[in-house]
Amino acid sequence: MPKTEAKTKIIAQAIGRRKRAIASVRLISGHGEFEINGIPSEKYFPGEQSRIKLHRPFTVTDVDKYSVTAKTLGGGLNGQLDAVVLGTSRSLAGLKQEYKNALRNAGLLTRDARKRQRRMVGMGGKSRRQKQSPKR
Repeated sequence: MPKTEAKTKIIAQAIGRRKRAIASVRLISGHGEFEINGIPSEKYFPGEQSRIKLHRPFTVTDVDKYSVTAKTLGGGLNGQLDAVVLGTSRSLAGLKQEYKNALRNAGLLTRDARKRQRRMVGMGGKSRRQKQSPKR
């Protein structure tokens, strides 16, 4: 943890989840910067689509006076990205009712409950594979 983060005041915090990924998100006063696991978001989530998705809660609410620090674990990069977006949206929704309404209308407060289907017994190590049926 950088020493500067210890001095900043946490305005809101929330947890976001997606598949196996969990993100603990904190809003602090700033200018819209994202820091994930101590790394700037441009390096952690490379690409223009990731940047657009990450900043979507702030564009929907038209707010840029907060910065985000997040700790993520588990899952892959896409799951972690979705978890950070959900955590950011939840922490913004906790601040004002009008933020909550805008985020709800944009679909950013809905948790995506889809997960990996578990491995089934007798399916050859896969979840949907079946034994080949005999032709004669």
